[in-house]
Amino acid sequence: MKEEISSSHKEKRCLECCIKCLGGIPYPSLIATILLYAGVALFCGCGHEALSGTVTILQNYFEVVRSPVDALDVFTMIDIIKYVIYGIASAFFVYGILLMVEGFFTSGAIKDLYGDFKITTCGRCVSAWFIMLTYIFMLAWLGVTGFTSIPVFIYFNIWNICQNATVLEGTSLCLDPRQYGIIPLSDAKTVCAGTEKFYKMCESNELNMTFHLFVCALAGAGAAVIAMIHYLMVLSANWAYVKDACRMQKYEDIKSKEEQELHDIHSTRSKERLNAYT
Repeated sequence: MKEEISSSHKEKRCLECCIKCLGGIPYPSLIATILLYAGVALFCGCGHEALSGTVTILQNYFEVVRSPVDALDVFTMIDIIKYVIYGIASAFFVYGILLMVEGFFTSGAIKDLYGDFKITTCGRCVSAWFIMLTYIFMLAWLGVTGFTSIPVFIYFNIWNICQNATVLEGTSLCLDPRQYGIIPLSDAKTVCAGTEKFYKMCESNELNMTFHLFVCALAGAGAAVIAMIHYLMVLSANWAYVKDACRMQKYEDIKSKEEQELHDIHSTRSKERLNAYT
């Protein structure tokens, strides 16, 4: 009987501990972090593979060759963008962890307002710094989303032309990379409708896969923008709570100080009366 009571007591304590741990998780920050990681992973992974597919299409169907000298051609620009993607993946992995840690500390500070935990000026400055940094990153991701929509638009036009290839029979419509600034104006690398290269490109997996990968990368950039907006709402709400908590702390300190002064005054007067009586 005693063993059953002891086992039930342990299970109850374990359940209370689990509930307390789950209650300390900043769920809004957790949701924003998951959305950020998903968006960044989708953008970086799909963007990297889409750029590789673009290189294959340019080399196989438009016969664009890499410059033998260290010139800033389209292939060099693609390599630079790939390195930028590596940096974005690493930076936002760390930034998501930092925001989660900040969410844990801010939630703990608010929930332990009446305990031993004290909100410091440094903590408020860190929260304000994260708000400013997240706002800058949100604007940066908006720019990335706009930049990613450009190849989506280009590939959509090419894909749409390929889907309507039968309608284009007898026309002299050509695809020219010079129109998009991909290659110099002096290089004539065109693929015209009705040619063998045109039909091979349209029937290849590279074109269809690259187009849909760029679409997924665009969706990932949009998800990262939504995550940044979510973070801004969470950080702003935490900042407001922390500000109110600081005011409450000041009020409690002043109230405690006044009560202590009144107690000291009352004790002094009681002693004076006792001395006068004696």
